[in-house]
Amino acid sequence: MKPTIALDADGVLLDYHHAYAGAWERAFGHRPALRDAKAYWPMDRWDVQRVSGDALEQLRACFDESFWRTIPALPGALAACQRLVDAGFRLVCVSAVDAKFAAAREQNLAALGFPLDGLVATGNVVVGVSPKAAALVKLGPVAFVDDYLPYHLGVPGSIHRALILREPNGSPNAGPELAAVDSLHPDLAGFVDSWLQRVSPSFPSCGASHVRAR
Repeated sequence: MKPTIALDADGVLLDYHHAYAGAWERAFGHRPALRDAKAYWPMDRWDVQRVSGDALEQLRACFDESFWRTIPALPGALAACQRLVDAGFRLVCVSAVDAKFAAAREQNLAALGFPLDGLVATGNVVVGVSPKAAALVKLGPVAFVDDYLPYHLGVPGSIHRALILREPNGSPNAGPELAAVDSLHPDLAGFVDSWLQRVSPSFPSCGASHVRAR
């Protein structure tokens, strides 16, 4: 059995920011302008107002199966995954998507060409520990890559916990909880550079990453 690496979807493989702007356009008829390119959350990234009542329901209706089937890949993510596969790893996506959208998410990733060996949908409720923790214990990967710090909480230390930092403004990826992760990276390609050097020191680096290993 090949060693497994578990990968999050949104923010690691897929561009949820881009998809959110598209959902807003579907709901209200115009694509929002960019407000802060370094914002972590899409509502801060795009020039949108907080909505409630009927407008909120109108927006939520656009996060349907079509939405989850059509999120674009992040730049460099597909190539990063292929490097891991070529190095002998099995890749599984562990996503906090609701179970009712799991098939759409899997179709999306397959259509984009990601070389994944399955999808595990966990839901997104955080109660003390990551909603992904139990699934990761069962899956037993050598590494888990996610861009949301709370999803690393409660993940066993036997699994290398890699955090993708991405956009810093308003990011939850800060504070003492960072002790729950083993390495920090700007994106998936940065993780792959670091990981392949870690498991095979002779493997050539294809780019820089910021890593804090322990």
